[in-house]
Amino acid sequence: MFDKAIRYSYAAQKRERHRLLRIFCILISLYLLYNTLTAFFCSVWGMQNDSMKPGLQRGDRLLVVSSFLPSVVSRLRGIEQLVPFSRGHVVLVDSSQDEKPHILRRVADNFIRFCTAQQLGLFGSGERFHLKRLAGLPGDEISMTDYVLRVRPAGTAYPLTEFELSEKTYYPIIPQVPALWDETLPFSGTIAPFTLGEEECFVISDDRLFTADSRSWGPLPGKALAGRALFRFWPLTRIGPL
Repeated sequence: MFDKAIRYSYAAQKRERHRLLRIFCILISLYLLYNTLTAFFCSVWGMQNDSMKPGLQRGDRLLVVSSFLPSVVSRLRGIEQLVPFSRGHVVLVDSSQDEKPHILRRVADNFIRFCTAQQLGLFGSGERFHLKRLAGLPGDEISMTDYVLRVRPAGTAYPLTEFELSEKTYYPIIPQVPALWDETLPFSGTIAPFTLGEEECFVISDDRLFTADSRSWGPLPGKALAGRALFRFWPLTRIGPL
């Protein structure tokens, strides 16, 4: 009877069209709200590898605050900062800064992430986004010995270890270096001192066996830091701030 009413009643057809239009408008509004929140405020990301062990493990779900808010706060305080985060923070690196996907592909990627709560994406989060430890800021002198970074901040006389300069306490996995290890080998755990440029930063994995970081990519532009991991909410046994 209801189907017949819609088929033959103009008023019923009109009500049905309005209902579908309302549903469509609600979905569009939620999609726009989702994109606004993830672009300017915060988003949810998951660890898809073991590069940040032991502090972060595969499957951990994290709340990531966008770099937009810290940048705005810095400007309001009269501070110009290319990198709005501090040494030791876990940051979300967007590796697509140099080669931006086409606008239609980015829209499609955002839509898929919206529909799947960021579980899936067109590009794959492991290909484009990476969670790493921020170790060096613009102007820092960086060196490494036995997989431990030493950093001499711009304008200072002496380098300190990454742990002494970090705002956060963390415990990276340091590989055992064989007695006859050749320091000239790639990723041997040794980096000769070099200075970051005015717009460059250095990120590294907590598990130093993973080399998918600035040791292989090179220094990154500050704009590649899309956000900072602020809070782990899953699993419940390890819930807490980072």
